[in-house]
Amino acid sequence: MLSYRHGFHAGNFADVLKHSLLTLVVNALKQKEKPFVYIDTHAGAGKYSFKSEFAQKTGEYRHGIARLWDSQDAPPELKDYLSAVRAENTGRQLVRYPGSPQLVKRLVRSQDRLLLSELHSSDFEALQQLFAGDKQVSVAKEDGLQTLSKKLPPIQKRGLTLIDPSYEMRDEYKKIIAALTAAYRHFATGVYALWYPVIERAATENFMRQLVMTGIPRQLRIEHCVADDGPGRGMTGSGMLFINPPWQLDSQAELMLPWLSQILAEGQGHWKVEWQVPESAVESVVRN
Repeated sequence: MLSYRHGFHAGNFADVLKHSLLTLVVNALKQKEKPFVYIDTHAGAGKYSFKSEFAQKTGEYRHGIARLWDSQDAPPELKDYLSAVRAENTGRQLVRYPGSPQLVKRLVRSQDRLLLSELHSSDFEALQQLFAGDKQVSVAKEDGLQTLSKKLPPIQKRGLTLIDPSYEMRDEYKKIIAALTAAYRHFATGVYALWYPVIERAATENFMRQLVMTGIPRQLRIEHCVADDGPGRGMTGSGMLFINPPWQLDSQAELMLPWLSQILAEGQGHWKVEWQVPESAVESVVRN
């Protein structure tokens, strides 16, 4: 985990899915006047330059946010996400990308708080510098999964937690399930957003089954793959697992994903919006 640097992957197709959905959740939380806290367990560096050595080495953003940059027909569900990305770029050229902390900071109100955790020394220093002097944001050099339960329940009584690990460690899946289960016990009304990669389909589905077995209700799975699954193909897709998602997030995703799939996968991808653990009987929606 300590060798992982998100700068290699910033702005790729997985970030587009993650951050567009994250924007919709933050906007939903803002519908109520009461403040909320945003907790990020793996905050990274906060924002990224596409001129960096990391981004230039992989060029992943060219198959992600770069394909949306000049779009004129994006659905309304993507409007605020794209506005936040454009706010990072003062000119017409796409040169910077907001990580989850910077994206959320651009969206929240003055009464809301951000609690950011990052363990990698270089990324922590960048994150700390980015929000230096900002009393709305707290930055800690720590394992965000280990400390998550200590932050719950928040004094605001409303909260959104993003869990976005590297998945480089063999026991990462087990740690995530344990941390989520403990967090839910402390704060059952919070919104939890878990990002996951699709690399080996069997491993992904096993992970989802284990999450179902926790008994935590209201689990909404939203997944987008830009290519068919297969061994040796690398990450062909990614998804977000939401616990206690805001009202209409499922229908918003259904409206957004066909367009995203056409742009990012050129019609070759597939996506799904599925209540894998509903609060009550909810019809699953699957599209190919």
